[in-house]
Amino acid sequence: MSSIQLVVFDMAGTTVKDEQEVEKCFFLAAEQTGLEATTDQIVSMMGWAKKRVFQTLWEAQLGAGHPDLSEQIDVSYAAFCSVLEEHYQTHSVSPTEGCLAMFSYLQNQGIAIALNTGFYRKVTDIILNRLGWDVGLNSDYVGGPNSIIQASVTPSEIYNQEGRPAPYMIQKAMYKLGVKNPQAVVVIGDTPSDLAAGINAHACLSLGVTNGTHERSQLAAYPNDGLLDSLMELKGVLVSLEASS
Repeated sequence: MSSIQLVVFDMAGTTVKDEQEVEKCFFLAAEQTGLEATTDQIVSMMGWAKKRVFQTLWEAQLGAGHPDLSEQIDVSYAAFCSVLEEHYQTHSVSPTEGCLAMFSYLQNQGIAIALNTGFYRKVTDIILNRLGWDVGLNSDYVGGPNSIIQASVTPSEIYNQEGRPAPYMIQKAMYKLGVKNPQAVVVIGDTPSDLAAGINAHACLSLGVTNGTHERSQLAAYPNDGLLDSLMELKGVLVSLEASS
């Protein structure tokens, strides 16, 4: 049996194809609500809980003590939610290259799969349903050994809706699945915040995949335990890890 019990994957850009759709949704919401944002700003915050992105951008534009700050954050976030939900309900949603093969490999090895994300629960549910990945999940978003994934966690289930780079979504996935040792967990995502969350959770490995929102050179600037060109390279990492243990 593998010493790794759980792999925690990010969604958009890691297991779900993202051709800059999320970035475009941010810009459309910003344009609709008078918020100024640059591509560098948006990309730097990919993987964060989405409301925190708008809080950061509005604080930069208005100042942290501005009396209209809270209202403007809520207005922009509501616009973003509307745009994002419409997008995922009406556009194609597909797994990234190698994702389903990797899921199958992990299932055959008896390694649980959890998905975490910067999306709130409603959008996550839309995506899971469109992909059929919600089959077998109970009301607590926990599945069995034969379901496609074994757990789904979003910032909506975390106190104060705190997302990455905090480790809480990873830790909640561990709790849901009865995994007590973070050294039995591998975390993989396509953003700096994914990498930081894995490190903050003291996971065995915190890995970056370079075919998502960030290129290899961008992710290499942040602490990590390895960068992969595709999810299929994860198999080799796990085999090597097992051989050295």
